[in-house]
Amino acid sequence: MSKILIVDDDIAIAGLISDALEDEGLETVVMHDGKSAYTYAVENSQDISLITLDIMMPELSGIELCRAVRSLVSCPIIFVSAKSKTIDTVLGLEIGDDYIAKPFVVEEFVARVKAHLRREQRNISGPQKDIIKVGDIEINTGSYEVRKAGKIISFSTREFQLLQYLMENAGKVLTREQIFGHVWDTEFGDIGTVAVNIKSIRDKIDPDNEYIKTVWGVGYKFETKE
Repeated sequence: MSKILIVDDDIAIAGLISDALEDEGLETVVMHDGKSAYTYAVENSQDISLITLDIMMPELSGIELCRAVRSLVSCPIIFVSAKSKTIDTVLGLEIGDDYIAKPFVVEEFVARVKAHLRREQRNISGPQKDIIKVGDIEINTGSYEVRKAGKIISFSTREFQLLQYLMENAGKVLTREQIFGHVWDTEFGDIGTVAVNIKSIRDKIDPDNEYIKTVWGVGYKFETKE
């Protein structure tokens, strides 16, 4: 059974999220502060299937907690926050895998969580080629490692999934709709998150845009370097 770690200092919201997910047959663990959640993640990193985080929490914010647990867990991390400034949304998408603003529609929230879990299950059980390499960029689909010229680069789960999809289809032009549909696996959400994650990937491994090319008005293409 999938185990969801819910971290929110708003007891009512945390309870609402927990009830909605448990109604879908998912197991939840609720924490109301970042420090307790970090301790739980350290002790149970292999059992967590997905994490939802509020941003504004005392002592340890959701952003700080996300950065702290990234080296411990490879599961999707979704920010669920009342903060609506563009910078918070962008930051949440760059270090996390999704961002849902409060107040939210419960059915949409559940759909997006289930979409992330389906995607993760396909990555685990589907046929995979462990190592994909194009030029000096190499990814390991088993360990979720990204290397550039032999050096390991830190990636969020969502960034890894997007990069994997691009590299598996190197040489092909992929529309933003194709990318969003395959990587996010949901009809809900903002397709603009594709561009946000592409920018983050470029900043990390392709600052000169040698690999990831923008095809204006269409989408993106990962160069084969052949």
